[in-house]
Amino acid sequence: MKRPIALLLLAGLGLTGVAQAVESVTVATVNNSDMVRMQRLSQVFEKQHPDIKLNWVVLEENVLRQRLTTDITTGGGQFDVLTIGTYETPLWGAKNWLEPLDNLPASYDVEDIFPAVRQGLSVNNHLYALPFYGESTVTYYRKDLFKAAGLQMPDQPTWSQLADFASKLNQPDKDQYGLCLRGKAGWGENVALLSLMGNAFGARWFDEQWQPELTSPEWTAAANFYVDNMKKYGPPGASSNGFNENLALFNSGKCALWVDASVAGSFTTDKSQSKVADQVGFAASPHEVTDKGSSWLYAWSLAIPASAKHKEAAKTFITWATSKEYIQLVADQDGIANVPPGTRQSIYSPAYLSAAPFAKITLEMMQHADPAHPSAKPVPYVGIQYVTIPEFQAIGTSVGKLFSAALTGQMSVEQALNAAQTSTTREMKRAGYLK
Repeated sequence: MKRPIALLLLAGLGLTGVAQAVESVTVATVNNSDMVRMQRLSQVFEKQHPDIKLNWVVLEENVLRQRLTTDITTGGGQFDVLTIGTYETPLWGAKNWLEPLDNLPASYDVEDIFPAVRQGLSVNNHLYALPFYGESTVTYYRKDLFKAAGLQMPDQPTWSQLADFASKLNQPDKDQYGLCLRGKAGWGENVALLSLMGNAFGARWFDEQWQPELTSPEWTAAANFYVDNMKKYGPPGASSNGFNENLALFNSGKCALWVDASVAGSFTTDKSQSKVADQVGFAASPHEVTDKGSSWLYAWSLAIPASAKHKEAAKTFITWATSKEYIQLVADQDGIANVPPGTRQSIYSPAYLSAAPFAKITLEMMQHADPAHPSAKPVPYVGIQYVTIPEFQAIGTSVGKLFSAALTGQMSVEQALNAAQTSTTREMKRAGYLK
């Protein structure tokens, strides 16, 4: 039986309408393993939401931050979802550059998110990003190498103890290096690690009048310790190594010691990724003269820029990607030890603590971290591995390049610190903090 032409036209219009109803949501994210997993599992989301298509822009950390900062400050609207952290969120939220994430469904259970993480992503009690994973800092070490050398890792080591261990475990002729630390220049790369080390040595970025203190005895001690020990016991080309590069080195068996983000725990103990999965030990982030500011608190999170073109669809996605439902999906697909850590209290069940040998120390370090008191001395700022002021991104980027140059021998530590003091003072004067 033939259908009337009018009905055929209506049917065609209906099909066209369906095609046009699909919203394309552009997600900008970092090339960390947890985000790569999110991209893979997002096909589940797309099946549940056939009216939403996800377009992924996956970038190296420094490049991502640069691209997102440019887009948000110009209102470019290239992205519907941004992967940002506890540094950008409160600053951009306060400027109304991000959409407030109110009226989340009851099933999302906002109260389940760790209060410190929630607070770090809020402005005036309004959430401006939803945490994908949270982290602190831990010391990773090779239990087999320690045992063979007759060494014992303390639960709470000092940086000096780690240097001593590194000296005994460094065997470059066997492609085994005593100490792997971030050397790649960037405010979120080597400066994050160096800020942590500086805090442990009693340093601070600024005094109470916002005067930079990068040439202080404490910063001098920390910077010399870093450069000296990395030159002696670090891998070749350390100035190019950030989080991902050091994770790869550790997993391939080339690092005896590594201090970095706690989120690496699941990847160092995953036999499909790590050659040393059965031999990884975990200890607290090292302290030195103080343990204040010796471990950071950070959450890679998903936010919606005010310039986004598909805000409701973006909110639907980020609510799913940071939900209990997503955490259960990861547990079902990849095992409970691989769920995104550090965001929800409900994650830390007896089953998770039993399956994930790094979970207990991660939780302890996150609870220990206090961004409001990052230094043994009083400070006018909030933040442990960064200073939560808009100017810090430029300051940290500049200082990171100088530390990288000191690591490669292009300048001395003293020259790097003097140059860092000069450039930071100039930036703080320009911004009006100093007269």
